[in-house]
Amino acid sequence: MTKWKVLVTDGLTKKGLAILNEAAQVDNTPDITPEDLLKVAGEYDAMVVRGRTKVTAAVFEAAKKLKVVGRAGVGVDNIDLTAASAHNVRVVNAPKSTSLAVAELAIGMMFALARHIPYADATMKAGKWEKKKLEGIELNGKTLGVIGMGNIGSAVAQRAAALGMDVIGYDPAIAADEIQKRGAKPVTLADLYANSDFITLHIPLKPETKNMLNGEAFAQMKTGVRIIDAARGGIIDETALLGALESGQVAAAALDVFATEPPGLSALVAHPKVVATPHIGAQSAEAQDRAAEDIASEVLNALQGVPLRWKIV
Repeated sequence: MTKWKVLVTDGLTKKGLAILNEAAQVDNTPDITPEDLLKVAGEYDAMVVRGRTKVTAAVFEAAKKLKVVGRAGVGVDNIDLTAASAHNVRVVNAPKSTSLAVAELAIGMMFALARHIPYADATMKAGKWEKKKLEGIELNGKTLGVIGMGNIGSAVAQRAAALGMDVIGYDPAIAADEIQKRGAKPVTLADLYANSDFITLHIPLKPETKNMLNGEAFAQMKTGVRIIDAARGGIIDETALLGALESGQVAAAALDVFATEPPGLSALVAHPKVVATPHIGAQSAEAQDRAAEDIASEVLNALQGVPLRWKIV
């Protein structure tokens, strides 16, 4: 029997590749260009991508044999879901695999903002001893506002509560009693803005969330609020955030994601009140193994007609 052909475009750990290789011919091309992808897409029954590869309408049009696209991670904003549906191609993801890694990064970013850790390290490496400039704040007793109480937001809420933070949460897609069960006191978005010392974002980028944190939103927040975004670039209006940092309305921000990636040395990245990281939320060894195993098995489920755990379309 002829094996299915699977194209892996952004790399996958050995554990994931081993699962795929048991049932398919796998071509692992982590540096494939958009032009080359269009040329070869028609050869494959399945495709496994991460965030780099854009699976556009043109790709779906070229991929006549394609049955499933697997996203080794959570977000599927790099896949044209309308085109996938039109071509009867399943799209699956691995929504639980990277949750802990992203949640831990968000907690780490809170500590970095509260205690000026990146600045302290940079000045020490420059041969300076700037102890007097580095008075921080404690997380204990502060109010954390979690926007998005899904897998990641819930994990952040539970860990923040263990640190002694008062956790409030907003998620219009989740019932109030469920938000409570997941570790946060349910509140309106206006109440979250008004009462949070820290605000962390854990929502997808959609038309209704684009530039959600804009000038109007920042004006509703506590003066001196600290913002963490390890979700998606584009949820924060970066120009508005820069203005809020300059005015002091926002005391500091930690950003793992940007509207344009990579952002280069933008004014926001270079700002002394910003801790910036290059979209590393899911970049733990454990998370990458989980994502690879989950998506490999789910792609094979789709090819074999087995019921799917994480079907998007």
